Amino acid sequence: MLGVISVAFIIFFQNITNTDEQNYILLKEITEAAMYDAVDYASYRSTGYICIDREKFVENFVRRFAESVSIGNTYQIDIYDVSECPPKVSLEVSTSLDSNVTGEIMEFDIVNRLDAILETPY
Repeated sequence: MLGVISVAFIIFFQNITNTDEQNYILLKEITEAAMYDAVDYASYRSTGYICIDREKFVENFVRRFAESVSIGNTYQIDIYDVSECPPKVSLEVSTSLDSNVTGEIMEFDIVNRLDAILETPY
């Protein structure tokens, strides 16, 4: 009986850890790709400074994130700051994870925050 309970707890914590790690990796990779997609080349040609388009970044980020996440979870995306020049974004992705290990439903909120600055060689 102790072995079965131990395996149940291991599976439970593995599920939480995998969801947290998956959310963080997705957040990091998708933010970088969306920032590169949102680079405003017309502004770069005229001024020489790299800037991003705010609307294009949000559109690309939401589209890429929706294509990559698990269907079974509910996600909330909060974009706090998008600075166009120099390119910087601050965002948060939170999800709620339900688990039923001991017969009662336990709910966990997993929150990942990221502040990203687009760095390119000068």
